[in-house]
Amino acid sequence: MADPGAGDAGAKAGAGANDAAARAETAEDGGAPAGRVLVVGDIATDVVAVLPAPLAGGLALGTDTAVRIGLTPGGSAANTATWLAGTGTPVTLIAAVGADSAGDARLAELSAAGVRPAVARVAAATGAIVVLSDPQERTMLCDRGANQLLPVEHVVAAVRAATSAGSAGSPREAGGTGSPGEAGGSGSAGEAGGSGSAGDAGATGGAGGAAWLHLSAYPLFDPGSAPAALAALATARAAGLRVSVDAASAGPLAAAGTAAHDWLRGIDLLFANLDEARVLVGDPAADPVDAGHRLTRLARTVVVKLGSAGAIRVDGDRVVRVDAVPVEVVDPTGAGDAFAAGLLAAELAGADPAAALRAGAALGARAVSQLGARP
Repeated sequence: MADPGAGDAGAKAGAGANDAAARAETAEDGGAPAGRVLVVGDIATDVVAVLPAPLAGGLALGTDTAVRIGLTPGGSAANTATWLAGTGTPVTLIAAVGADSAGDARLAELSAAGVRPAVARVAAATGAIVVLSDPQERTMLCDRGANQLLPVEHVVAAVRAATSAGSAGSPREAGGTGSPGEAGGSGSAGEAGGSGSAGDAGATGGAGGAAWLHLSAYPLFDPGSAPAALAALATARAAGLRVSVDAASAGPLAAAGTAAHDWLRGIDLLFANLDEARVLVGDPAADPVDAGHRLTRLARTVVVKLGSAGAIRVDGDRVVRVDAVPVEVVDPTGAGDAFAAGLLAAELAGADPAAALRAGAALGARAVSQLGARP
């Protein structure tokens, strides 16, 4: 799940809006989504513990602490895909889970939410995350599990199937081939989703309707999954898709160093909170607008999330800003994932830049007003 930080939580407006209102804002100034979104990245099981006080000082060591705990589906890419489906946007998730009961459960949830799964079943446990959260921040203890084994061939086949105008778009084509129990093997999307029909959830005719690929950067940080993530970007670009990347987390970006610039160079849209943007420009005190401008050397458009100061979008010399609206925060987990979904859905529906930012803010607000990272 993308690192929302306090930045993403404060930038969200409109918590408590019902689904109809959220969809209306997502499509503001636009119409129906102009194509399917392919989301690539992680699926996980989240164990979320919400502390009543700030993490810094709110967690007493060597004794017991009363918290609110929830067992919820997670994973940055899976979260974004689910929020996209909730806006009515056709979406396919390209990812990996284990051949275990947790994998079965996560895939069933995705299909029920309207996400088309193109998910490999691999010989590892499905990813799991322990999230320690307070109303403004969270920290995660991550076991990426099956996410580390995302197969290159599975990703390439899934993207090609989704961009092939001549394809009938069957679940089997989208998911590739191979036994779901084999290490690195990829079951068909029908197998991954639990049934042939599950793989078609949200489909709009043939598989050639893909218009956009969105990558959560977490797979790029792991040597086991980085080749698949890079292959997804390259295959999408070759097919003429628009491409976006969520910077995901400041710590791994700092560890990646200048390699992160190579990953991002030439993409259409970069999502980053202020910490991530500053890491990418190598300046811990960079002004947000200046950081956004500097990052347009890598991405054509940059969205920087600024917490209580709202969010900005930089396209060349044009800067668009939306203000934050106060929201009662329950759990900031997954706010950035929801923000990305709202903005992408609005962008595909033809919304102008300010309306797209507001749509991202609206879904982000819904995310922080509840426990867990999914609608």
